[in-house]
Amino acid sequence: MHRGSRMVSSSILLVIGLILVGMFGCGGADQKPAPPADSDSGQEQASSTEPKGPAATVHDFLEAARTGDDATATALLTPVAREKIEDLGGSVAPPSSDTARFALGEVQMLAEDGARVPSVWTDLDGAGQEKSYKMLWMVRRVEEGWRVAGMAAEVFPGEPPLLLNFENPEEVVQKQQMLREEIRRRTEQAVLESQQAETHKDSIRR
Repeated sequence: MHRGSRMVSSSILLVIGLILVGMFGCGGADQKPAPPADSDSGQEQASSTEPKGPAATVHDFLEAARTGDDATATALLTPVAREKIEDLGGSVAPPSSDTARFALGEVQMLAEDGARVPSVWTDLDGAGQEKSYKMLWMVRRVEEGWRVAGMAAEVFPGEPPLLLNFENPEEVVQKQQMLREEIRRRTEQAVLESQQAETHKDSIRR
């Protein structure tokens, strides 16, 4: 794979592959929310989502994403986000990654009921190279405690971050589709430019 297309693919695996594909999938309304947990796992779920601060909430959400824990990831969204996503027939259901790790930055309090939590997610790209990505998580204090409301992430280096409001999943779906189309366009452009460069080198050798 060419360098340009690999860079784009790695970024999108972070933003969509980790969170959004699992959240909305390809089937839209045909998808069903995860079934209720049994009594034992339900007790574990309750303990993992007890009231906690903004950083602890984001930590547990990312750990759930890393391990593919649908129930915990869903429970750590705001009630509005959970309701809207369920109305669309989706669930969080993130794919797990044994090679991923993450670190959190300093919490930025916006108000008594709002905060932003920066994080760095590190994982292997398609070529097996370790890559790190910055994400900013928006969390809100609700009756249950601090819950994840959205995120911002740099998809294309040097360009404005992609803003995702989990409480407006219809908009997220639209951005997901637009992003897929843009990634496809950039990947095709990178391949074309590489082919043109190789053709130019061959002509010089002759």
